[in-house]
Amino acid sequence: MPPINFLAISGGGDKGAFAAGVLAGWTVSGQRPAFRVVTGVSAGALIAPFAYLGSEYDDIVRQVATSIGPGDVFKPRSRLGGLLSDGMSTSAPLRRLIKKYVTPELLAQIAKEYDKGRALEIATTDLDAGRQVIWNMGAIASSSTPGALELFRNIMIASISIPGAVSPVMIDVEVDGKRYQEMHVDGGVIAQLFAYPPRAVAALEKATGKPLNRSLRVYVIRNGRLDPDWIDTPRRTLAIGRRAIDSLVQAEGVEDVRRTYRIASQDKADFNLAYIGPDFADAKHEMFENSYMNSLFDYGYRLAREGAVWHKAPPDELDTTR
Repeated sequence: MPPINFLAISGGGDKGAFAAGVLAGWTVSGQRPAFRVVTGVSAGALIAPFAYLGSEYDDIVRQVATSIGPGDVFKPRSRLGGLLSDGMSTSAPLRRLIKKYVTPELLAQIAKEYDKGRALEIATTDLDAGRQVIWNMGAIASSSTPGALELFRNIMIASISIPGAVSPVMIDVEVDGKRYQEMHVDGGVIAQLFAYPPRAVAALEKATGKPLNRSLRVYVIRNGRLDPDWIDTPRRTLAIGRRAIDSLVQAEGVEDVRRTYRIASQDKADFNLAYIGPDFADAKHEMFENSYMNSLFDYGYRLAREGAVWHKAPPDELDTTR
């Protein structure tokens, strides 16, 4: 039996251009496999549906990941308006962008692949419940219910909506005949990437009563660095708070990579990790600056095309196993 390939794409904001470059360069190398499972969080959620459908969507991934500017993603409110509302910005521009690319035809293609036994999953955070929600996007696409397309789009928007910075997405639910609204925000609040649950293989083998007898390959694209970057932090309240939050997000993202590596190692899966290395010149730039995103795309593209993008373990895990 052929191996089961997993692809997990992390969050990272405008650093999602790295994943776009990796996918395009991987296609050119001729080594890109077909994936049984594709997952995405935050920026990875914007890329995952197109990566799921295959290399013929590489141009769309590049366009989405490198050509958008700040005005194509969020629309700032006034300072007072933001403080009195549910976010400093509205995601209306992002909604228009997703509506352009996530069409009924795209959903039909995803449904077709889902019927073949493939999975597409995107994570959001249910802020009321304080937990991550992993959505089966293939099931939604193939449901044929009137609100499927809107729900699919809303989940993608929610997964990239940073709480406080952007308005949350309110998703209608019904429990015991009563209607409620759940508040969903960026999936990276809980975890910035995931491949599959830690005991999934053991549970499957227990349910079937026999070993899996299939090799597993896990590919993780981390849209960020694994080493912390040094910044001369100004001695001011907002700057100190911002730097502390950035450090927390960075540390959480690295730990998510380690956790995924350990799950793969436990299941004897072939683990492959791509990340932005210290050799990439991360010059100071504005958020969603096109020149930066294109440079990052080219960096990922070159490494993947040359077969030099994949690492068998996070660097610190290699250090501890020598």
